[in-house]
Amino acid sequence: MKFMSFKTIAPVFIAAAAIFSIATSALAEEAPRVKFATTAGDFVVEVYPDKAPKTVANFLQYVNEKHYNGTLFHRVIENFMLQGGGFDAKYSQKPTRAPVAHEGREALAKGGLKNVVGTLAMARTNDPQSATAQFFINVNDNAFLDPTPQQFGYTVFGKVISGMDVIQKIKTTPTGAGGPFPSDVPKTPILINSATLVK
Repeated sequence: MKFMSFKTIAPVFIAAAAIFSIATSALAEEAPRVKFATTAGDFVVEVYPDKAPKTVANFLQYVNEKHYNGTLFHRVIENFMLQGGGFDAKYSQKPTRAPVAHEGREALAKGGLKNVVGTLAMARTNDPQSATAQFFINVNDNAFLDPTPQQFGYTVFGKVISGMDVIQKIKTTPTGAGGPFPSDVPKTPILINSATLVK
């Protein structure tokens, strides 16, 4: 039996490693993308199942069920965030599935994102395990929302990759009372016409 010398097989291993590395990078780049078409313009978000798998699966299921179509950005605070995904144009709360498990700490441990400008996170009540369909987009660096060993924080699971000009426009819209909310509601309703998986 003839054995190949190290000099002969080394280039083969190097080539195989390079191909594997390229394939792994390509897989890492295949993050799902969702296009939001709103009355203020369109924007696209990218979500990261490798960081927060349950949260992303939950969000994409709502997208595929067309839950977000016809919902409002019902809470807009210029130096904080934009919140939507829960109320229709008449400010009626839409029904949701059971809450998704909180993954904030796990996501950060996997190199996940923090609550910085342009990131997408799950909205919830004071109960960390209460997130369902509502989400928010950070329009400021909100470090106090980040998970720590002492607090659950808020699970970041994606970011805006195009259309930040639309987000900037929405954040400066005049707000006041609307529906059941005493403040922070856009005076001119900002409706999500559709949320569509585009990748």
